Amino acid sequence: MTDSKSSNSPLGDGGMKLWQKDKAALAEVERFTVGNDRELDIYLAPFDVLGSLAHIKMLKSVGLLTEDELNILEISLKEIYQQIQNSDFKLDDGVEDIHSQVELLLTHKLGDTGKKIHSARSRNDQVLVDLKMFLRAEIETTVNNTRELFDLLVNQSEKYKEDLLPGYTHLQLAMPSSFGLWFGAYAESLADDLVTVEAAYRIVNKNPLGSAAGYGSSFPINRQMTTDLLGFDSMHYNVVYAQMSRGKTERIVAAALANIAASLSKLSMDACLYLNQHFAFISFPDELTTGSSIMPHKKNPDVFELIRSHCNRIQALPNEIMLMTTNLPSGYHRDLQLIKEHIIPAFKNVNDCLQMAKLMLGNIEIKKDLLADEKYKYLFSVEEVNKLVVRGMPFRDAYKKIAADIESGDFDHTGMVLHTHEGSIGNLNNDQIQQMMHDIIQKFTFNEVKIAFQR
Repeated sequence: MTDSKSSNSPLGDGGMKLWQKDKAALAEVERFTVGNDRELDIYLAPFDVLGSLAHIKMLKSVGLLTEDELNILEISLKEIYQQIQNSDFKLDDGVEDIHSQVELLLTHKLGDTGKKIHSARSRNDQVLVDLKMFLRAEIETTVNNTRELFDLLVNQSEKYKEDLLPGYTHLQLAMPSSFGLWFGAYAESLADDLVTVEAAYRIVNKNPLGSAAGYGSSFPINRQMTTDLLGFDSMHYNVVYAQMSRGKTERIVAAALANIAASLSKLSMDACLYLNQHFAFISFPDELTTGSSIMPHKKNPDVFELIRSHCNRIQALPNEIMLMTTNLPSGYHRDLQLIKEHIIPAFKNVNDCLQMAKLMLGNIEIKKDLLADEKYKYLFSVEEVNKLVVRGMPFRDAYKKIAADIESGDFDHTGMVLHTHEGSIGNLNNDQIQQMMHDIIQKFTFNEVKIAFQR
């Protein structure tokens, strides 16, 4: 059954503002305060509907909706959700945010029943629960893309574990390394990065709904019910802290993304160096590099250069968010709105970088027998020192002898690496690194969220 619309309500005209009273704000103020929210709220749209579906079930359970009202609201909300999934959804002119658009659609269709979905909540906890669910979904995408790159790195590590590579300290020739070690190093780095992502996920996966404007509701709401319906691990128990978590949550997530970005940036810098003609350790098919408008010999690593720059920008994100929120007292402040402009695009950037790194490294070509070149002979000086030590010579004496041989031009070497231990040439410990990744992936509760949404 559909109730009639109220003729004097702002819902009856083309525009809608949940906070509107009897005077319209100046157009300049409205444009400034709304900012880019309309564009960014499209990313939150499916989660706003899911949050409302859970909220109205809870309202029915505490007597604030009838069974009939719940049923027609559920049908209409699921229709809106389907429109969003089909990319057939937009915010009407004059509607400032996703919450207002959903309520406007419901009110136009259902009359006063549509207006009831806002009972016992505020836009503050509504946007916060939307953001939590958005962050949760984006973290899952990021984890999956990171895992795919990780798997590729481990496979490449095994494939090229016998191929030696110069190792550097201070950008000076140091000791023999291998492509197996190089690929495996970044695999383990990504595994550690996901440890911090999982910690961020635990902060994200808490339900703020029911905190209203930050001081709770005077209705007898059931916050545990919405927590379960939306697949959250727990709720934010203290309603004041639920609002305080906004800004803090995004900063923690940004720090986790920055760790992935740091690994990708360093990997990209290595690739740019190794592709340089003076190094010439690796190459890529022509279609994955770019040329020069005047120099026909050029094969530029533009993809890695852009990954490096994108990821360096992402590493600045935690500091940006910290500075935007550092002097705010408790309670809601409009400053928090601007964080969306920073955190939402960051996920696309980091996931694009993960996918492009996978494309490039999946097509990498390495140069064989690199260390046969005479210029790399001093890489084996430590090997020769250690051979003397094994024969009984004290290390300091062995060091001095090899140093003297190098200085006099008498240094000789076999070009073979004879040592091995855990995590070194000949014993990469890739199985253990894979177990690390498996263990951390198991800590994410993605399946529980999917089950909750399917319900």
